[in-house]
Amino acid sequence: MARTPRPISARARILAAVLAVACVGLAIVGSVTFLVQREWVLREIDDRLIAQVEVLDEIAEEAGDPPASVEDFLRDAAVGLVPGANEASLAIIDGVPLFSPSTRSGFDISQEQSFIDRVVAETDADTEPIPRTVVTDSGSVRYIAIPVTIDGETGVYVRAVDLEAELAPVSAAMTTYGIAAIVVLVAMGVVGWFVTGRLLSPIRHLRETADSITLTDLSPRLSAEGNDDIADLSRTVNSMLDRLEGSVDVQRQLLDDVRHELKTPITIVRGHLELMDPSDVTDVQSARALGIAELDRMTRLVEDIDVLATVEGGSFATERLELRGLTHRVGELVSVIPGHRWSVETAARAQLVGDYDRLIQAWLQLAENAAKYTPEGTPIEIGSGFDGEGAHLWVRDHGSGIPPAVRHRIFRRFDRAHGKRTVGGSGLGLAIVDAIAKAHGGHCGVTDTPGGGATFTIHLPAATTAFPAPVRAGDVVLQRDAAG
Repeated sequence: MARTPRPISARARILAAVLAVACVGLAIVGSVTFLVQREWVLREIDDRLIAQVEVLDEIAEEAGDPPASVEDFLRDAAVGLVPGANEASLAIIDGVPLFSPSTRSGFDISQEQSFIDRVVAETDADTEPIPRTVVTDSGSVRYIAIPVTIDGETGVYVRAVDLEAELAPVSAAMTTYGIAAIVVLVAMGVVGWFVTGRLLSPIRHLRETADSITLTDLSPRLSAEGNDDIADLSRTVNSMLDRLEGSVDVQRQLLDDVRHELKTPITIVRGHLELMDPSDVTDVQSARALGIAELDRMTRLVEDIDVLATVEGGSFATERLELRGLTHRVGELVSVIPGHRWSVETAARAQLVGDYDRLIQAWLQLAENAAKYTPEGTPIEIGSGFDGEGAHLWVRDHGSGIPPAVRHRIFRRFDRAHGKRTVGGSGLGLAIVDAIAKAHGGHCGVTDTPGGGATFTIHLPAATTAFPAPVRAGDVVLQRDAAG
C-alpha cells in the first residue's frame, strides 16, 4: 500500500510564501535598479561619443587653413584627442588603421581587424555618425565612426568605449546587492521560522488540546494571553470547551436524575406486583391502581422533559404583547385552581416581546407551584409591573416560604427545597419556568413575602431588548427543582 505523504505544515507554507514574496520583491527591485543604472551609463557613454563630432569640428576651426590632406588631419586629431579611461581612438584611411594613440589610460583596438572591417563597411561620407555596439574578441565595445573628407579623400576617425569596463561598477553593485539579498532572505527565513512558530504555537496547542479531550476528561484549556487575534481565538475556543463540558455534564446529570426518578416508580410497581396475591381481587385492584398512578407519574415526567427540551431549543413564536391583557388572562386561568383565594393585585400598562403561550405556561406553573406548597384557604396574589429594567410577572403566596439557603437551587432540575417529595410532580416545573425566562432574555427570582411566604418573579427585558441566542441544555445547570 502506498504511503500517504506527510502534509506540509502551516508553519512551512507561511514561511515559504513570505520568502517567495520577498524574493520576488527583491528581484524586481534589483532588476529595475540594474536596468536604470545600465541605461544611465549607456546614455553617458553615448553623450561622450557624440561630443567627439563637435570636438573634431573645433580642431578643424582652430587649424585655420584647411589641412593638406585627410592623413594630416587625422594625425592631428589622434595626437590632440587623448583617450580617457576605458576609451580608445583610431584613424582609418582606405581600410587601413594608421594612427592609434598609445596611452596607458585607454585600450588598443588597432589589432581588431574584424572591427575595422565592420567600421569601414558601415561608414559612409553621407552617413550621420551615431553610437553603435559591437562585440570584439576583447569584449563589447561602444563606438562612433566619424567620416572625414578632404579634397575627395575620405578617412574615418573612430572613438570607442569598453562597455564591460564602464559597466563594471554597476555589475559589482548588483553582485553586492545579490549577496545582500541572499543574506536578507536567509535572515528572514531564520527569524520567520521562529516568529511563525511562536505565532502558530496557540494553534498547535489547540490541536494538542483537542486531541487530549475525551468524554471522561473535558478539562484541558488553552492559555489566552494577549489581545491579538490568536488570543481571541483561544478565548473563543475555551468558551466553546466550557459550554461543551457544561453540556456533557448536564446530559450526564440529566440521565442520572431521570434514571433516579424512574427507578423509584419502577421499583414500587415491581415490588407490589411481586407481593400481589393474584387470587385476591382487592389486592389485584390495589396493585393495578398503584401501577397506573406510577405510570401516570412517569408519563408526566417524560412530558415535562420533552417540554423543557423544546423550550431550551428556542422554539418560540414571538410577538408584541400587552402586559395588562396578559396579566388578566392569567388571572382568569388561575381562578379555577381550587383551594385558594386568587386575586390580581396589579396589572401594568406596558408592552413586551415574547411567546404568548410560553409566558402563560410559565406564569401558570408558578401559580400551580404556589397552590401546591401553601395551606388550603390561604390567599395567593398575582400581578405584573414595569420599570426601567423591563417587565416583572409575579406570584405571591403566604405559606411557609423558602429558606434563603436553598433559593439558589430551587430552579434546578429535579431539585426540591426540602430535599424530598411532599407533593406530586415531576420536579421540572420551576426548571421549565426558568428556561422560558432565559429564552426571553430574562431570569427568575424568589423573595420573601411580607408577613410570611414566597414571591416568585419572572423578570423580562423591555420590548426594545433583542432576544438572546436559544437556551440550550448546557446553559442551565440541571439539578432538582423545589416543586412540581
